[in-house]
Amino acid sequence: MQNTVEMLDELQNRALSDEALKKKFLKTRDDDDALGAFCQVCRSLGYEIYPMDIVQAGDEFYATMKRSTNGGGENSPVLDGEDDLYEMFIASLEQSGV
Repeated sequence: MQNTVEMLDELQNRALSDEALKKKFLKTRDDDDALGAFCQVCRSLGYEIYPMDIVQAGDEFYATMKRSTNGGGENSPVLDGEDDLYEMFIASLEQSGV
């Protein structure tokens, strides 16, 4: 069974090769509940992803990065935005061009 990060990676690869799917994901930015709308698209594709899954996976990812930087102590640099997997997913799609 895949974890949330693996599912997001798979979805991102699918979106990068499917323009209609990519646009569907990018459209979620305009929703009042962007993360909720994003998760609805994921679930419509068969990926059981909910907002809290993304938040938790982002926190875990960030904590892992923090621990690997300068031993994870108080002097570790602030990694702004590195815990927001939704924003990182969308930014990757935006950078690939529409």
